[in-house]
Amino acid sequence: MDDPVLRVQSQLTIRDRLLLGWLYDHGVFTTPQLAHALFPSLDFCQRRLRALYQLRLIARFRPQRADGGSYPYHWLIDQLGAEVVAAARDERPPRRDHARLERRRWTSTRTLDHRLGVNQFFTDLAGHARTHPGTRLDLWLPEAVCQRAGTFTTDDDPALVRAFEPTVRSDGYGIWIEDGRRVPFFLEYDTGTEQLSVLTAKLAGYASLFTTIGRAWPVLFWLHSSTRERNLRQRLADLPRLVPVATGARDYAASRRLSPSERVWTYQDEGGCRLIDLSGE
Repeated sequence: MDDPVLRVQSQLTIRDRLLLGWLYDHGVFTTPQLAHALFPSLDFCQRRLRALYQLRLIARFRPQRADGGSYPYHWLIDQLGAEVVAAARDERPPRRDHARLERRRWTSTRTLDHRLGVNQFFTDLAGHARTHPGTRLDLWLPEAVCQRAGTFTTDDDPALVRAFEPTVRSDGYGIWIEDGRRVPFFLEYDTGTEQLSVLTAKLAGYASLFTTIGRAWPVLFWLHSSTRERNLRQRLADLPRLVPVATGARDYAASRRLSPSERVWTYQDEGGCRLIDLSGE
């Protein structure tokens, strides 16, 4: 009996498998995001996405702009692509309606812009690494995995692994490597719609996590404007330092064409820090 998963696997490159894994884990990406992160040119990226689409590994949609025209293609995992990823990871096959539910979720959700923003942060890191030897986005975990019991605990205490459920709802966890140094971090991607008190309240959950696991990593607040970053830092100055916190502003980074790996962070009151400087090494 012909198995479509086996049939298509021989046609995939290492980069294809990484791309499919990102779509499976992180939901939705635009063509420019994938091109910047994984390909030497936009044209090359478009051709490869078209080939994967024709193989029915990925799906796409194109939202309409309110003022006319349309956005770039937005890419999702298709059912066969989800089955390929699950097989490669030796996981259970996804539900038969997995791709349909994902398509419905991202084409109708109000959180699409937030998800694309989170993915932009990480694809900016991956794109920087692609063109800068000695740098690498070594790990990228999605929100759902960050909330899973046992993700950040160790096997030294199996009871703790089973019992501890993180209360943080991080937008992602990553490990950035540069020149032999590494920095694990959590990301809080801010769209500017929440009260600043909501942002600062999240730190208690991180403090609980870090106390439980006996380790602490920087929590990055990636804010939409420099003004909002200043306002948040004023709030943080009045609070106990429960966890290591770094803040950065997207408008500042964009105006200087800097990636989140570069000197865009204020960390423990020191400005102009690179992401790798937050490692403490």
